[in-house]
Amino acid sequence: MNPYEPDELPPTGLDYARLFPLIGPANAALARYDGLLQSVINPTVMLSPLTTREAVLSSRIEGTQATVDEVLEYEAGIEFDPEKTKDIQEVVNYRESLALAKDALNTHQLSLYLIRQMHAKLMDSVRGQDKDPGRFRTTQNWIGPAGSPMDEATFVPPSPLRLQDHLEAFERYLHSSEGDPLLQVAVVHAQFELIHPFKDGNGRVGRLLIPLFLFQKQALASPMFYLSEYLEAHRSEYYQRLRNINQDGDWTGWIAFFLRAITVQAKANTERVRGIRDLYEKMKGRTMELSRSQFSITLLDSLFDRPIFYASEFIERTGLPRSTGLVFLNRLRDAGILIVIRESGGRKSTLYAFKDLLNCAEGRIVL
Repeated sequence: MNPYEPDELPPTGLDYARLFPLIGPANAALARYDGLLQSVINPTVMLSPLTTREAVLSSRIEGTQATVDEVLEYEAGIEFDPEKTKDIQEVVNYRESLALAKDALNTHQLSLYLIRQMHAKLMDSVRGQDKDPGRFRTTQNWIGPAGSPMDEATFVPPSPLRLQDHLEAFERYLHSSEGDPLLQVAVVHAQFELIHPFKDGNGRVGRLLIPLFLFQKQALASPMFYLSEYLEAHRSEYYQRLRNINQDGDWTGWIAFFLRAITVQAKANTERVRGIRDLYEKMKGRTMELSRSQFSITLLDSLFDRPIFYASEFIERTGLPRSTGLVFLNRLRDAGILIVIRESGGRKSTLYAFKDLLNCAEGRIVL
């Protein structure tokens, strides 16, 4: 199989008669989601569990096995076996890579340099750390069954001799304006995956580019639109649609799939954000009532930012006197707002979980 030669961008020959009925609903669903997002005070804190969930789902597409509650328990200080710890660290790195890029986009455009920085953070101290983190590949790679030679590959990305030319063309497209941003982000994601510029981690970086590009194009007020739930649920079609570009030049089929994904996921994300926002408003009064403190909003934000935590760590983060913090946590526990995952013992204080927030973020009962 010969290395893939990417199409010039923007792709030509699109069947707009097929795409136009999908563009309107996708943009409308995304606009409703963004309007809700803009109504959320401090979304980075309030929606922190959704960011963790996206990191879990995007990593799961690549075979990583970790859950949201395991990641939060790990960050609280729970120890896991070495293999599980590697999985969890990949999820943590994904989230940190998104945060790094979000900060950079306040003053800079998306660029190959920023993409390399994101990749370096993503691959730091995890599986794949020996595969040139932060550097574009200089050797030929391919995709196929584990251990298979290149002549049995299902896809061979561009030759490393041509890679820099393709990446520079990709960067120019990132900075261009090609009409509808949803059509353009569909092309951006697919082209990045097909160029496959890194030895490892291409899928995760490519999915990170989706909210970051929409944020850059001002289609989102914050890069917090997460598509991995839909892509993970439709994994076979996701990969087949990408292969169809390589095999048949079927950009129309890919973009149609992507627009449907945007529409469905925007609606699901809207429901989750609305649920979390409503929970925050409900908890605002309860926290004030139970804490009887001028610092009730600080306490509430701490619960939303880290919904699984040790009592000692919560007190340290909030800056409360120990006695005041313990009284507040006991009141939340007595009210059924917090549940105990582990009682205190030895040097460890009580491990709590804010179950309603975790259930709301997951869209199901997890605790």
